[in-house]
Amino acid sequence: MFSAGVRREVAGRLVVAGCVAAEEEADELLASAPDRATLLAFVARRESGEPLAWITGEVRFAGIPIRVDRGVYVPRGQTEELALRAAALLPDGGAAADICTGSGAVAAYLRSAAPSAALAATDIDRCAVACARRNGVAALVADLDRGLRSGSFDVVTAVTPYVPTDQMAFLPSDVLRYEPRLAIDGGQGGLGVLRRLVVGAARLLHSGGFLLTEIGGDQATRLAPVLAASGFVTITTWCDEEGDVRGLGAERR
Repeated sequence: MFSAGVRREVAGRLVVAGCVAAEEEADELLASAPDRATLLAFVARRESGEPLAWITGEVRFAGIPIRVDRGVYVPRGQTEELALRAAALLPDGGAAADICTGSGAVAAYLRSAAPSAALAATDIDRCAVACARRNGVAALVADLDRGLRSGSFDVVTAVTPYVPTDQMAFLPSDVLRYEPRLAIDGGQGGLGVLRRLVVGAARLLHSGGFLLTEIGGDQATRLAPVLAASGFVTITTWCDEEGDVRGLGAERR
């Protein structure tokens, strides 16, 4: 619909705005805009730092499209590893709970990877729960594990807020300006919600079930006491391509 010249113009503006994948983002904006006026409005929003997924309305996560409503935390590519690992652990006809589900990206991927599995999800944010439901996820408004049945799950996944409060200022300015702090700020040491998650996951999982959660820094070491006290064993971590710790898995004894 749009000419090559318009594409170059949009990509150029995104480069100046500091977008690291300007050409790819330009293509997404052009594909989403029905006319030039809307396209220009989209570009202006992206130049201000608004998440691309809020503008286009979706993001691809582990190969599937995920709707992302404005105001809902945008699922990151780094979280795909957690989803893939969870899918590998989820047995046919099993059950999984996705805590702090956000847009429902992890739960939606698990549904696509294991169609026979029972899936439940929670989030404290009503807007996130509404978005997850639009992605076909059976989500409810609840704080972590509340509202879910004890000992009923093979796998519990979570992307809780885990950035330490005193490190929030170091996040990119557009993240601080737009994305919901409730989904990012993990309190002192980033462990406030993570510790409660471990205890809640222990309640939800049957013996032999698995918890997989996103973490950072030295949080695996600092979570070790509560993991042990909650009956978790065989604790493993994984890293991203830069070697930074990104996730933790643990088996419920």
